Amino acid sequence: MIPDRQKRLLSLLDALGGEVGHLDFQKLLLLYCLEVEESPSFEFVPYQYGGFSFTSYADMRRLIERGFLEDAERTWKLTASGKDMAKTTPWLRKRMGEYARKRGRLRGNALIAEAYRRYPYYAIRSRMADRILSKDNAALRAVRAARPLTSGPGLCTIGYEGRTLEGFLNRLLQDGVNLLCDVRRNPLSRKYGFSKSTLSKACEGVGIQYEHLPELGIAAAERRSLKAQSDYDALFTKYKREYLPMQGEALSRILGWMSAGSRVALTCYERFPFQCHRHCVAEFLEQMLKDIQKARHL
Repeated sequence: MIPDRQKRLLSLLDALGGEVGHLDFQKLLLLYCLEVEESPSFEFVPYQYGGFSFTSYADMRRLIERGFLEDAERTWKLTASGKDMAKTTPWLRKRMGEYARKRGRLRGNALIAEAYRRYPYYAIRSRMADRILSKDNAALRAVRAARPLTSGPGLCTIGYEGRTLEGFLNRLLQDGVNLLCDVRRNPLSRKYGFSKSTLSKACEGVGIQYEHLPELGIAAAERRSLKAQSDYDALFTKYKREYLPMQGEALSRILGWMSAGSRVALTCYERFPFQCHRHCVAEFLEQMLKDIQKARHL
């Protein structure tokens, strides 16, 4: 068996005739998830050609590895095994069939334009929006209005615990972040999208600079015995007192990014800042800025 999420991809592709171009499939999947599903199976980010789901693309690659799918000249194509798997869930096949009858004939520019009109946020970074919507001024205005307000230089923190890669990136974009600083000692993750190589490429794809400062991380061995909040507090007190003062070069790099106009987000795993050392880094940087400003006024 395969995960339900991947089965939806096969069922949708089957309902659309078994073979669909990469770009068309992304747009049809976006419209399906946002129009049909109460809790979307996939999330999307505003990418170079509109809404894009990194997770769906990774799932398609896994389906290729398992023999359910072929990647043939920029099209996804079901194999015989894929067609059989797509038929194993009758209710899902029925729903996909209904959707395909409603949207399945749309392709190419007409499909892209429909996606942009209905969900303009996902077109804010599109290279094609001006051309595709050249005769629809109202839609172009909606795309421009959907762009998050530009934020000035500053600092915030974010954890990826409980988030999808797409949800994580959208949060950064909507907060005006243009530089993500990874403060993990070891930037590997079992959660899709958050190992260094994948995360850095995803950030680049949505216009966010990725930087990794492993010297600001805490070794995994020091975190293994943490249970109560008092354990976290004791570790972070030691980290701020004994370790951070020795990391002047790394901390100065962050201050330099901010001074150059970047809105920087410090990231690590934990959802709550008080259970993650990133809040210590943010507080230390805040104090450094205060000390710099105070020195300037002496």
